[in-house]
Amino acid sequence: MGAPPGDPPRETRNRAINHGMDAGEDTVLGMHYAEASPQTFATSTATPRFYAWLVFALTFGLLLSDYMSRQVLNAVFPLLKAEWGLSDTQLGSLSGIVALLVGLLTFPLSVLADRWGRVRSIILMATLWSLATLACSLATSFGQMFAARFFVGLGEAAYGSVGVALIISVFPAHLRSTLTGAFMAGGAFGSVAGMALGGILATHLGWRWAFAAMAAFGGALVLLYAVTVSERRLRERGGEGLRPGASEPGFRLSLRSLFSGLFSSASVICAYIGSGLQLFIMAAVMAWLPSFLNRYYGMTPDKAGVSAAAFVLIAALGMVMCGAITDRLCRRLPSRKMAMAIAFCLITAIMLGIAFQLPPGPGQLSMIGLGMFLAAGTAGPAGAMVANLTPTPIHASAFATLTLANNLLGLAPGPVLTGLLADHIGLLGAFKWIPLMAVFAATAFWMGRRHYANDLARIQASASTPAH
Repeated sequence: MGAPPGDPPRETRNRAINHGMDAGEDTVLGMHYAEASPQTFATSTATPRFYAWLVFALTFGLLLSDYMSRQVLNAVFPLLKAEWGLSDTQLGSLSGIVALLVGLLTFPLSVLADRWGRVRSIILMATLWSLATLACSLATSFGQMFAARFFVGLGEAAYGSVGVALIISVFPAHLRSTLTGAFMAGGAFGSVAGMALGGILATHLGWRWAFAAMAAFGGALVLLYAVTVSERRLRERGGEGLRPGASEPGFRLSLRSLFSGLFSSASVICAYIGSGLQLFIMAAVMAWLPSFLNRYYGMTPDKAGVSAAAFVLIAALGMVMCGAITDRLCRRLPSRKMAMAIAFCLITAIMLGIAFQLPPGPGQLSMIGLGMFLAAGTAGPAGAMVANLTPTPIHASAFATLTLANNLLGLAPGPVLTGLLADHIGLLGAFKWIPLMAVFAATAFWMGRRHYANDLARIQASASTPAH
């Protein structure tokens, strides 16, 4: 942390962290912090290439199952509303409960997985969310569906971070950024597949079969994973550091020093808040766009699901592109990252604000696409700022804190509050208010920008002080 902003090694580290942040949602965003963890697993080129890629393929497949099970619900909103007479608030809560549990439990469950064993944890988590998704297909009331979705969220909470840590452990270190980015991109692909396939199955076979198909896909992968991957096999093939409870040299920090580092400056707190508020828009539009297309464009659930999935891909592409643009423009002036985040927020507000004032048609859909391209564009700048503003030994905890903020401020409340508004002023009326969250996010980043340069200089200067 002591290198000046333009120092090449410092920039190299920042670009690696930025790449991990820029590559995916939800997200997603809890999956990237293993790359920056103080615990660096030894890897060996002796690991058989075929087996390593097999582990990657199976772990990636389970990530697809994770997001397919999570997002299939959005494609069947219209059918659940019609069959059970649910309010939009209730529908939103079925989506929001999963994001809430992911935000709350990612960090503690990841720590438990490190102690208990990552492969066993992955198998247990995937089994739980697959069975819970099957329970969704059997639900006969809102209460039963909500309980099933609760266990979907419980099973999926730590999968991203544990899965990427396992993958990194079986490949050479020079592939870590590439593998982390590729793995995180699976969240977008899984979301698209869940909404698109879910809409098609729900239209032709009924909504219960949509959930059942996702559960069957996950269950089949769990069985294949259990007979193919184990901690013992990975250790025998060169993946060290996979023992449950593997030590973490140099990472014994007190609770007081940990929290002091996580919230050491006004600018890092503003980065947490701004990132979470901006992702409110992404979560709200992703959850309700199939219903919006169904209600205002007369699309059937299958067509609405496929169309909404295209906008999710646009958002995922925008996340990567905005991160790359930020890296290019801020290579020698890291303080520009706050300015880039503010710009992404304000342009998002303008684009979506115009979109939902237009009548239904190609013009409106084009403006929604432009807005969604930038809606998650702050993920990369926010992650880089958090990395710059927190001590290196606690980057894992810092990224977990960012994930918590993303979920509690954005991904969890976005669908619920949008549904609450829709119950009172209609879904289109609710969408007209959603872009204001980007203005609030821009305000948070602007407040952080006022302190960023001084906070960064102070933290870099204190890096030479011996650690507690």
